[in-house]
Amino acid sequence: MAREATQQQRSGQGCCGSCVSYFTSAKFLLYLGHALSTWGDRMWHFAVSVFLVELYGNSLLLTAVYGLVVAGSVLLLGAIIGDWVDKNPRLKVAQTSLIVQNVSVILCGILLMIVFIYKADLLTMYQGWLLTLCYILVITIANTANLASTATGITIQRDWVVVVAGENRSKLADMNATIRRIDQLTNILAPMAVGQIMTFGSPVIGCGFISGWNLVSMCLEYMLLWKVYQKTPALAHKASSKTEESELKQLNVQKDGEVKPTEGAQLIGEKEVAIMSPNPEEEEVSCLSRMAEPFSTFRDGWVSYYNQPVFLAGMALAFLYMTVLGFDCITTGYAYTQGLSGSTLSLLMGASAITGILGTVAFTWLRRKCGLVRTGIISGVAQLASLVLCVISVFMPGSPLDLTVSPFADISARLFESSPLPTMAPEGEYLEIPFTTAMSPLVNGSTSDPGLAPDSVPLISVSLLFAGVIAARVGLWSFDLTVTQLIQENVIESERGIINGVQNSMNYLLDLMHFIMVILAPNPEAFGLLVLISVSFVAMGHIMYFRYSHKVLGRNVFLCCTPELKPVANDPPVSDASSV
Repeated sequence: MAREATQQQRSGQGCCGSCVSYFTSAKFLLYLGHALSTWGDRMWHFAVSVFLVELYGNSLLLTAVYGLVVAGSVLLLGAIIGDWVDKNPRLKVAQTSLIVQNVSVILCGILLMIVFIYKADLLTMYQGWLLTLCYILVITIANTANLASTATGITIQRDWVVVVAGENRSKLADMNATIRRIDQLTNILAPMAVGQIMTFGSPVIGCGFISGWNLVSMCLEYMLLWKVYQKTPALAHKASSKTEESELKQLNVQKDGEVKPTEGAQLIGEKEVAIMSPNPEEEEVSCLSRMAEPFSTFRDGWVSYYNQPVFLAGMALAFLYMTVLGFDCITTGYAYTQGLSGSTLSLLMGASAITGILGTVAFTWLRRKCGLVRTGIISGVAQLASLVLCVISVFMPGSPLDLTVSPFADISARLFESSPLPTMAPEGEYLEIPFTTAMSPLVNGSTSDPGLAPDSVPLISVSLLFAGVIAARVGLWSFDLTVTQLIQENVIESERGIINGVQNSMNYLLDLMHFIMVILAPNPEAFGLLVLISVSFVAMGHIMYFRYSHKVLGRNVFLCCTPELKPVANDPPVSDASSV
């Protein structure tokens, strides 16, 4: 009896000990920090769009300008941000981006509170120019917060996760999937929470709550980053190709000095003289080179991205952003024109989040059964099969498709009535903002065309459309995780930041193109045409990925029982588990 009691006590201690070990592990602390960071990001991205609409008299102008500034900034500065991540120590990069991001949100929240309280007074000062200056400051500071958030995402999700996973690719896949599930949950819950606060309170209370949340969250995230850094010694060692080159040069200089010491002494003397009397031409060249460094970094980043073995896979992921088939304000506005209520849309968004989580589960299962590269193929086929429903919906009863109506009519009159450019969340999900302003004539049924009145529109077309969009989320998120891990495994450590920065720029570029497409064809009669174009771009993206997988796997691309092969000889080698 005593022996059995001892064994039970040990098993109990073992269970408790394993739980304590997990909750204090670097992996769990990384999850917790990412959850806090993502929750704050989702609240802010949702609220800032609503605040800008509220400030400008229920107009979408400020939101559209903010979306353009955010997309353009990441497009131009993505490679430079990634290069900064590569050239600096991991802990310094994570802490700096964390502080800049949260402090920017706090300052922006305080400034918005001041504008909301004293808007009438600011409007009368200097003929309204002071209020315009406040708008410019809000957009600038908010854009700074978004750039810092981009740096944080590259640092944590593309670098720290790889190091914490160590040499275990299965662990890396599980961590990527868990992080994406956190993104899916916070993408729904955080806007709901801050929306309730703003609904039952006021915009001022909402600004104050978000500022206070980010202040507390910044301290907690800072502490969690430090704990993860302490528990993972490998994070302190960061490989750099430039450092290796400089070390080789130093070794060569030392060898030359050993063979010819007198010449070495003479070189040292000449070097000291050069330091005492600098050459003005060299200073001028150095100054010019420093001024041109951002441009050269931008060019080198895109060239390096093109030369990566996973270039086609990255391009495939970027092409998926050129679509209107997502739960953004464009699809929401179209749904309003088809008679769907806000409560129905919220349920559809919840279903989309569930299928997204199922996609992360499918990714981990498929990767174990078929390998990483083939998982991308299966995910792409699943997404395209689901989007067939969207294509069918274009030609079903209730679809407003009318090719006799020019999609480019009245662009100047409807430019700012069309969908605004919303704030982009990590990994391509867009947060919904109020769309009733732009679509109020259609929502209220006051349009001159009785065929567009919500009560008279059959729901067959829009039902098939959203069924395809929701079902496609399984393949979409599984494919996204596949490409993410391919980049993690095949990009050398010293280039992870700049390559992922360029990847973000590519994503924003294609996303910006899809918003331009909507601006050029904003009428509901052209939405079916936009659906067909979107499916075509998704198909082109998966064709690119199939080309990549055929290059990697050769004729064994459809054989799940065979091991994955290395890339062809013309490409750089795919890293093995030891390089992860």
